[in-house]
Amino acid sequence: MTSSPASASASAILRVLAEGTAAVTGGAFFQSLAKHAALALGARYAFVSESISTLESRSLAYWEGSGFGEGFSYRFPGTPCERVAAGSICATPTRLRELFPEDVWLQQIGVDSYVGVPMKNAEGKVLGHIAVLHTEPMTATPEQIAVLQIFTARGCAELERVQAERALQEALEEVRRLKEQLEVENGYLQDEIRSDHNFDDMIGASPAWRRLLQQLDSIAAADSTVLIRGETGAGKELVARAIHQRSPRRERALVKVNCAAISPGLVESELFGHKKGAFTGAIQARIGRFELAHRGTLLLDEVGELPLDSQVRLLRILEERSFEALGSNASVQVDVRVIAATNRDLEQAVRDGTFRADLYYRLNVIPVHVPPLRERGDDVQDLALHFLLRASRRAGRPPGALSGAALERLKRYAWPGNVRELENLIERAVVLSRGATLEIDALLPEPELGAPASTAPISR
Repeated sequence: MTSSPASASASAILRVLAEGTAAVTGGAFFQSLAKHAALALGARYAFVSESISTLESRSLAYWEGSGFGEGFSYRFPGTPCERVAAGSICATPTRLRELFPEDVWLQQIGVDSYVGVPMKNAEGKVLGHIAVLHTEPMTATPEQIAVLQIFTARGCAELERVQAERALQEALEEVRRLKEQLEVENGYLQDEIRSDHNFDDMIGASPAWRRLLQQLDSIAAADSTVLIRGETGAGKELVARAIHQRSPRRERALVKVNCAAISPGLVESELFGHKKGAFTGAIQARIGRFELAHRGTLLLDEVGELPLDSQVRLLRILEERSFEALGSNASVQVDVRVIAATNRDLEQAVRDGTFRADLYYRLNVIPVHVPPLRERGDDVQDLALHFLLRASRRAGRPPGALSGAALERLKRYAWPGNVRELENLIERAVVLSRGATLEIDALLPEPELGAPASTAPISR
């Protein structure tokens, strides 16, 4: 092979390219094509690129004289590749930098000449191109360009194969992801079926409870973010389930996250998912709760316990409806209705600097207050009888009875643990009572009129 590009015969170029690309495929093929295109024309640089759009390309291989350089992306406007990307063969024998002064890269590598040949498929679509550049004048003959065209056709076929393989891998990954998502969603749905907290169990006729129930249909029909506040055990999760089951999203899963039960270092992985190897111990990819709740509802229970850095990402998702899994740069779009629940005074948390004000206002679009049991009057009796029947079924015994005196004691008690405490007490009485009448006197703590369990009263 001669050192002058013009003196390199078509047969010599053909032989160099054929020998260099015969036994390789994929990334190795594109590297060999770039290297041998430069060697065949006696040029310093060459690269093979794949078109990302009509305005942008990314390199598949870049030969820079003595080895392969790092991959790069670039936009076509103002570069010699602009017309090539549109489908034309372009050759600039000299004064390349003067003709394209806006192309900073040309100025940096000091090239003087250029040959570009598009890679077109059978339908005439440009998938990419080959560019050969030299630091000295370079005049390519029609025969040389014809040989380059032969190998751009081969390069185009290989690129189509690579793109098809890439699309297949992406499709398989999507199938795997959807399979995993369906399996997890099925688990959530089975949990819902098995759950004792059916939304129809919203028992009570007190004025405070009726006011809440009257709001639920309107709240469920909207798609706005809901903030449910109430004391521990008051029934916040039950209200969230009722909103979901009455909403247009009821055919999809209600995904629950207990923010207080996740260690701070794993919150973002739990909410947003992670890729394999994203952190120590991430031996496989995991779908986050937001993605699992796509087109459904996500319940963020105890949202006031989220760390501040996780609050920032949560705010972004609520505003942009997108996120990136840990270890990934790909943005995932989600359609999720968020219901947050807390027994904390979030206004005070904002003043204390432990909860972001902007997140609080973003969550508090529709505020819902769940009244404590001590404000629900005769609902205590109705709930006690309901829990009695259910606990008796579980225990496999006939329902016992509650004496009038026992019911009065239950009504007088302040229930710092609210409905959950009442349910637990009735179940305990069913298990421990010997006769047909439930014995609750020894089970109720003293004093009967205790203070609520929450140390941070809920503002209304």
